[in-house]
Amino acid sequence: MAAALASSRCCCSRPSLPPLPIRGRRAVARCALAGGEKRNSFSWKECAISVALSVGLITGAPAFESLAYASPLEPVIPDVSVLISGPPIKDPGALLRYALPINNKAIREVQKPLEDITDSLKVAGVRALDSVERNVRQASGALRNGRGLILAGLAESKRANGEDLLDKLAVGLDELQRIVEDRNRDAVASKQKELLQYVGTVEEDMVDGFPFEIPEEYSNMPLLKGRAAVDMKVKIKDNPNIEDCVFRIVLDGYNAPVTAGNFLDLVERKFYDGMEIQRADGFVVQTGDPEGPAEGFIDPSTGKIRTVPLEIMVDGDKAPVYGETLEELGRYKAQTKLPFNAFGTMAMAREEFDDNSASSQVFWLLKESELTPSNANILDGRYAVFGYVTENEDYLADVKVGDVIESIQVVSGLDNLVNPSYKIVG
Repeated sequence: MAAALASSRCCCSRPSLPPLPIRGRRAVARCALAGGEKRNSFSWKECAISVALSVGLITGAPAFESLAYASPLEPVIPDVSVLISGPPIKDPGALLRYALPINNKAIREVQKPLEDITDSLKVAGVRALDSVERNVRQASGALRNGRGLILAGLAESKRANGEDLLDKLAVGLDELQRIVEDRNRDAVASKQKELLQYVGTVEEDMVDGFPFEIPEEYSNMPLLKGRAAVDMKVKIKDNPNIEDCVFRIVLDGYNAPVTAGNFLDLVERKFYDGMEIQRADGFVVQTGDPEGPAEGFIDPSTGKIRTVPLEIMVDGDKAPVYGETLEELGRYKAQTKLPFNAFGTMAMAREEFDDNSASSQVFWLLKESELTPSNANILDGRYAVFGYVTENEDYLADVKVGDVIESIQVVSGLDNLVNPSYKIVG
């Protein structure tokens, strides 16, 4: 995954745009979050609006034209106060690190203070460096004291690589300490990112094999048993301030192997290359509906639309649940391993009342956490998240209907794809 975390490029500057109301599936709309008034509280009124808007997100149904979708949402509302517990993790890299199937407290104690540097840097001026220095010392101490436990948690086949990464991490922490001592605030964020890349790769090296068995009915489908990274290059039309943007997307097969495997298989088929963005309304960016009457990928070997089941991994479970939403299962308080927390959360679109109807249509959520708090919305546990945009995600707000996906290319992890159908002729 080291290669997967390398920075991608985006040769564009983001214009400031006023927010626009949500529209239908094919509406041309944009919503820029930068420069807008920040909301500081979550009210019941906003929750109700969020639920109403969310219903139309994937199906494209107008949010306020009908009350037909009201009744399925009733069980969710009473639990909102229970589900909202502190600020959600919004950083896609952090979400991916915590979603790994590992349980090693020692490496988490190194990870957490490094992540906290982001909050420390929110303090104005060089005063932020005092907080950063405390973060660095805490991470350095945790690495020294926990190195043995970290090494013990590595998969045997990956131990040598893990040791090398821990050495680089120790050196990098010393370098970050000197950056702080030199009061070079501008250099902190890039070094923090580098160190968290080391931490994330060490944590991936702790995963020894695939953690669960895929249900037999899905075992012959394309499966991503691990993680992969792809670069999606989008051609932005009719905007002098934006040219080609490359979005790095990390796909998580540890928590959504069927869903991520299906998407990666379609990427290798070049299914999305040349396809237009079909929805961009300030809440989601969506594509994947091919030309013609079919609303999904037609498998040439069968002549039928290939569909994948709804696939949701719950925190604490050993394997995903398939074919039912968490609401249908009555698990209203369950926390999903891949929540709709980050701007650019990637998930499968499907028909509203058919859990297993997803095929090729995907969407990226342009999240406003105050309106869609983690696990207190209609999306978590209802739609299958299988990855996050980790580079240039903010520019998704500038993508509009008619912009073209020039290409999606695999950067790493293709060897984790099992049963790839793109290799089958016909």
